[in-house]
Amino acid sequence: MLQRLLKLFGAYWLYEKWLMNSVKNGPIPKHVALILDGNRRWAKSKGLKHTFGHKVGADVAERVLEWCIDLKIQTVTLYVLSTENLKRGQEELSEILKLIKERAEKLVNDPRIHRNCVKVTIIGRRQLIPDDVREALERLEEATKEYSNYFLNIAVAYGGRAEIVDATKRIALMVKDGSLFVDEIDEKTIESNLYTYGIPNSDPDLIIRTSGEERISNFLLWQSAYSELVFLDIFWPEFRKIDLLRTIRTYQRRNRRFGA
Repeated sequence: MLQRLLKLFGAYWLYEKWLMNSVKNGPIPKHVALILDGNRRWAKSKGLKHTFGHKVGADVAERVLEWCIDLKIQTVTLYVLSTENLKRGQEELSEILKLIKERAEKLVNDPRIHRNCVKVTIIGRRQLIPDDVREALERLEEATKEYSNYFLNIAVAYGGRAEIVDATKRIALMVKDGSLFVDEIDEKTIESNLYTYGIPNSDPDLIIRTSGEERISNFLLWQSAYSELVFLDIFWPEFRKIDLLRTIRTYQRRNRRFGA
């Protein structure tokens, strides 16, 4: 049994190394966005509490950030908590929010963040989350605000439709106070009022969703107009480095014409 495991591990390591060398020779996406789906179903399949699934999922998210830095992917966006998720049962939602707070407090002093100069930005309706969670996230933003090598966007209480509604309200107020004329409204006007404004490569080149679901579920609706979409039939806690590498290889094989 041990010999079989060692053989399997060795094959995995060699395959991962080969994949890494392979994708590094092709175009690397500048912005990868991930829909972290399947934590609860993974935990259920293991006979575990769903809260444990969220914890393992958070561990995987941290490793993914490391892998993206290894690949020189400059911008990463993680869909952590949607506006729809806020409607979940109070017990589960409290555990998720507690986990978000704990990880934010951990990342403030995480040497990986500071060594690689990762700027963290929170996108979403942050006013909808409890004060202590929001304050922990904002301390993380403050601690990394001067960094510019890499960019990590954490989508919390986020919804693509909500983002467009909020942008529309800001534009309407500018029209109302006379600082903007209706005829001046264009795509750049809308983009400049989205949560992602000012973030380098704000439109994802690649969106990855785990769990087997094939939809983007209200995620970056404006920004994903020309994103490449890849859906994986694994739960998020099962996501491995070779899954990321294989997804990037799929991205590299596509012909991105942007409508031309």
